[in-house]
Amino acid sequence: MTILILSHNLQIEDANVPLLSALVLSEGLKQYCNGIDHSEALVHPHWMVKLVSSRSAVELVNDLPAAWRALRHELGHHSNHAVLALGGRKDDLGKPGSPLQQGDWGIDLVETTDSAGFLQSINWDSLKGGRPADGVIEVLSLGSN
Repeated sequence: MTILILSHNLQIEDANVPLLSALVLSEGLKQYCNGIDHSEALVHPHWMVKLVSSRSAVELVNDLPAAWRALRHELGHHSNHAVLALGGRKDDLGKPGSPLQQGDWGIDLVETTDSAGFLQSINWDSLKGGRPADGVIEVLSLGSN
């Protein structure tokens, strides 16, 4: 069983790309992403959605940007921007009260018009370089929606 805990990082200031609620994300991702067995909106300052699947984390995360785009399209949100799915497996104990616990995958879904600039601003190469190769996921989707 794979557990993904998702956050949303909206790097776009555009009325055509509004912030999405945890409930909308939870329901929409389950609708558009194959293999989600359970989806739950979370009440947390950072983490928004918990996904449970029998698929591997890599398989599931590879489908998230397309599902995200499909949801945006259904909602009438149109913009030409990148959707990134970045994150890793929680290898140490989670903090008490956090939805992200040991063995889960914390994935940040980023919407940006400047993928390279965003990755540089968070020092992504160094962040992923300090982690085991099988403990990091990076999916970049540059299409339009």
